[in-house]
Amino acid sequence: MGLMPNNSNSVIYIDYTSEFKRNLRTLAKRYRHIRSDIQPLINQLQTGTLIGNKIKGSIYTLFKSRARNSDIKKGKSSGYRLIYWQKTSHHLILVTIYSKLDQSDLSPQHIQRIIKQFSQAVEDARGV
Repeated sequence: MGLMPNNSNSVIYIDYTSEFKRNLRTLAKRYRHIRSDIQPLINQLQTGTLIGNKIKGSIYTLFKSRARNSDIKKGKSSGYRLIYWQKTSHHLILVTIYSKLDQSDLSPQHIQRIIKQFSQAVEDARGV
């Protein structure tokens, strides 16, 4: 979990689903600069700035943001897509990341399944 204060002295908590971590590791094998490519986006989220487009058709408050892939020279349109969930005004969950070159858009149902798995894992860890 990452946290950093924003300008209003509140803290934005960022969690990562296991799907996000797994996809990041897989992509890092092919794109060695992925972490530095997405870090500015994560930094923006930590300041409380919501970036990207809201995803419609889900029961969750989801956003899709684009990041440039510096390992290829095609710009943001062929870069990474980062899906995140605004769970509360001070808690964001990075749901998944993928390369637009490798995968088309994810359905809201697929994203909801990832969130349900994450929520279940959190409950299991708490012993709920």
